Amino acid sequence: MTTCNLADKTCEPCKGGIAPYTADQARAMMAQLDGWALSDDGTTLRRRFAFKGFAKAVEMANLAAWLGNKQGHHPDITFGWGYCEVVFTTHEAGGLTENDFICAARLDALVA
Repeated sequence: MTTCNLADKTCEPCKGGIAPYTADQARAMMAQLDGWALSDDGTTLRRRFAFKGFAKAVEMANLAAWLGNKQGHHPDITFGWGYCEVVFTTHEAGGLTENDFICAARLDALVA
């Protein structure tokens, strides 16, 4: 994974009226992340983690939930046998903001 300063940052609470990144801005921010995919419309970040079995997938879901609570920026999480998928978006802004990239980088740092 590329070392970046995003993982050292903390999410700022959304106060409303925040414009989301444009698709071009989101694509530029993607250069700071490894393993994450940008949705076609540029409004979500998604990463699927693969595991052998169910317990590790649950642990990953719990880790992503813990990070979301700690940062005050909560991802959408789905998991099942052998996988956990984490999706970040800033619902208040209707797309991606720096907070989404911070949380993705911080999650990567936790599992590195």
